Amino acid sequence: MDKNGLSSFLLGLGVGVGIGMLFAPKSGKETRDIIKNKAGESTDYLKQRSSDIKQTASEWVDKGKDALGRQKENIADAMEAGRQAYREAVGQEPPPAEGAAN
Repeated sequence: MDKNGLSSFLLGLGVGVGIGMLFAPKSGKETRDIIKNKAGESTDYLKQRSSDIKQTASEWVDKGKDALGRQKENIADAMEAGRQAYREAVGQEPPPAEGAAN
């Protein structure tokens, strides 16, 4: 849930509680208990949503790491193929690339 969505949710929650208190057909104690229960439900909902968002973000990070690893392997394979082609064309080892770690 983005920041805008969360603030809209909390604003709606506050307005709903206020209107509920004004038009409540129950006693003050009963109304307070209902509000307390609804606030608890809202807290549980927010905890669940934040957990879901954290899980999704973690999955995205893992997918990104996997994709980066595959690209890194592809680049390494392409560099090795280029070195091999150079060796075959020239008949000798190419000079080491700058900054390349072996």
